[in-house]
Amino acid sequence: MPHRTHRLVPGPAGRIHLVEQGSGPLVLLLHGFPESWYSWRHQLPVLAAAGYRAVAVDVRGYGRSSKPEAVAAYRMTELVEDNAAVVEALGEPSAVVVGHDWGATIAAHSALLRPDVFHAVALLSVPYTPPGGPRPSEVFARLGGEEEFYVSYFQEPGRAEREIEPDVRGWLAGFYAALSADTMPTAGTRPAADPHFVAPGGRLRDRFPTDRLPAWLTEDDLDVYAGEFERTGLTGALNRYRAMDRDWKDLAAHAGAAIRQPSLFLGGTLDASTTWLSDAIDAFPTTLPGLHGAHLLDGCGHWIQQERPEEVGRHLTDWLGSVVAGR
Repeated sequence: MPHRTHRLVPGPAGRIHLVEQGSGPLVLLLHGFPESWYSWRHQLPVLAAAGYRAVAVDVRGYGRSSKPEAVAAYRMTELVEDNAAVVEALGEPSAVVVGHDWGATIAAHSALLRPDVFHAVALLSVPYTPPGGPRPSEVFARLGGEEEFYVSYFQEPGRAEREIEPDVRGWLAGFYAALSADTMPTAGTRPAADPHFVAPGGRLRDRFPTDRLPAWLTEDDLDVYAGEFERTGLTGALNRYRAMDRDWKDLAAHAGAAIRQPSLFLGGTLDASTTWLSDAIDAFPTTLPGLHGAHLLDGCGHWIQQERPEEVGRHLTDWLGSVVAGR
């Protein structure tokens, strides 16, 4: 088994840090919030062993990749071009793109906007919803009644940073636990304790579990995540949320557009991303006409490739086998 290799490659905003393992057809792995390339640590060797060149990147604003200051630098169109630049820098004509959480949305739009580069796409946890509809900030502002949805809470520059950065490790531990199957608030206490919402005058972390880590997260794993964010801060990561209305304008010409490349969806039955967006999953025959399979892992939370690494690895390699064989 080849070792993991860290590299820096040029991108539109400066440098892009990536970790690669294996050789063969290129599979680009995109993480979500608040993570890094490290969230794919289990899949890198599995994909490499299956005959793929697996490459996990630090998305712009994270880890060792460049972190522009302007919110506009985190627009979806910019992140798509980062991914295309990685493929070019690695000397490949095209790639399969796989994403989790925000990475799933970035992966989907990479396939939508650059079908010349990304010939297949797998989405984990967050289903594809085509561009269009109401302005995102207006949608999120209506959620929660008197409480504030976390995406709205993240909008004001500096606000979430003031909550998170004095205790990055503790905040991350609570956030990961709040959305993990074995440590999330029980169904009987919702919606009063729903960690996706902030009470008036409160903080997001007020509803996080504080006495336990999820089974998938070791103290050493938490040290890796916390160490990166203690070094970089959270602004780059949070700016992705702050660019959503800009995306709405940028992508208006693609309203309702389907992704026609071969696709795969994996989600957890206990993940709010799959339950709240169940209509998007139901719409896959229209929005993802090239779908090879949509699998909901029973009893799984949001951090799917870390909570269920063996199942995710199996689904990905089975799907990749059919995708690559069909080219």
